[in-house]
Amino acid sequence: MSITPMPTTASDTAPFARFEWLIAGRYLRSRRREGFISVIAGFSFLGIMLGIATLIIVMAVMNGFRAELFEKILGVNGHAVVHRVGEPFTGFDEVAQKLARVEGVVSVMPLVEGQVMVAGPATSVGALVRGMRGADIARMPLVGGNIVDGSLEGFDERAAIAIGSRMASQLQVRVGDTVTLVNPRGRATVFGTKPNIKRYPITAIFKIGMSEYDRSIIFMPLAEAQRFFNSRDAVTVLEVMVDDPENIAEIKERLTIAGAPRHFVTDWTERNASFFTVLEVERNVMFLILSLIVLVAALNIISGLIMLVKDKGRDIAILRTMGATKGAVMRVFLITGASIGIVGTLAGLLLGVIVCENIESVRQFISRLTGTKLFDPEFYYLASLPARMDVTQTALIVAMGVVISVLATLYPSWRASRLDPVEALRYE
Repeated sequence: MSITPMPTTASDTAPFARFEWLIAGRYLRSRRREGFISVIAGFSFLGIMLGIATLIIVMAVMNGFRAELFEKILGVNGHAVVHRVGEPFTGFDEVAQKLARVEGVVSVMPLVEGQVMVAGPATSVGALVRGMRGADIARMPLVGGNIVDGSLEGFDERAAIAIGSRMASQLQVRVGDTVTLVNPRGRATVFGTKPNIKRYPITAIFKIGMSEYDRSIIFMPLAEAQRFFNSRDAVTVLEVMVDDPENIAEIKERLTIAGAPRHFVTDWTERNASFFTVLEVERNVMFLILSLIVLVAALNIISGLIMLVKDKGRDIAILRTMGATKGAVMRVFLITGASIGIVGTLAGLLLGVIVCENIESVRQFISRLTGTKLFDPEFYYLASLPARMDVTQTALIVAMGVVISVLATLYPSWRASRLDPVEALRYE
């Protein structure tokens, strides 16, 4: 006699069985009379998607802003600066050769710095003159590699200057024109200090891409800068470029030992500490604030699931009487709510990546649409809006979205599993 096997009940199935996914999928495709619940689910999906996308975009822009500023600042200024304490910095070439032998040092550049007033045909502006050798400027790719007009060829042999593109625009000058430089700390006479005033032809115009530098820095041959600022055979500082700016603390110790006791060394972290600290604080605060968008969307998931549980009370009771366990019921609603959050998170990731890859086009489109100058380089230093996605940070944002979405489903799912079938069917 053959024995007919008993049909398998829900209690015999493994967790997340096929029937649980089928029921969850059915609940996600609500009928017309359940349209309000479907609307809540739709808003939950949009909230999660926009929250994750906004987090990814803003963090990428903050990272890009920091990276671009880091690159521009350290591309023009030295990673470490060596000062002479208490006396003029003469004999700098011997000191530079000594420092250049320090492990991790790429180059050492003598520099004469001074504030001047620049007068052109149209107006006058303040500027910072950096007296450097032509070979040292050529080793700075942000300057030597971004000459938009003219040339630095033979820079050391002639009394000429290189200025930024924004300064050239303000002064309304171009290569070959002359401007007047005024050094208020000129020569001392019996009648007081006489300013140094001299006209210089423009030999090159550069465009670094950082508005602050393009409108305020002038490069002048080192020997000419020494004459103009009455420095004789001295320089202001030695700027040191290293192979790993992030490891500047260790290299600074070796530079201090090599330059002791007459020289004082400062590094880029000390000179720009407040600036980069503010950027870091802003990034962390923005992350916390924008995370609230994801939390609000998670609350929508909770409210939508609670309403779904109340609406499906009769269905839950029937499932329980047919043998479905509390765990199976809980998993059905867990899948329903988590699906909204996880799919919304992945959609937000896709949207965020697309916007980050086309961030400058998006900025220009919004500027044209609104008729406003979005991300004005006059205030934000950079000529274009940067965005650099960090893989670890992006993965963290996605993981946060998934975790919050799953956690938001736990309470409604638990409520569904605790529903008493007898009470649910009492008045049916």
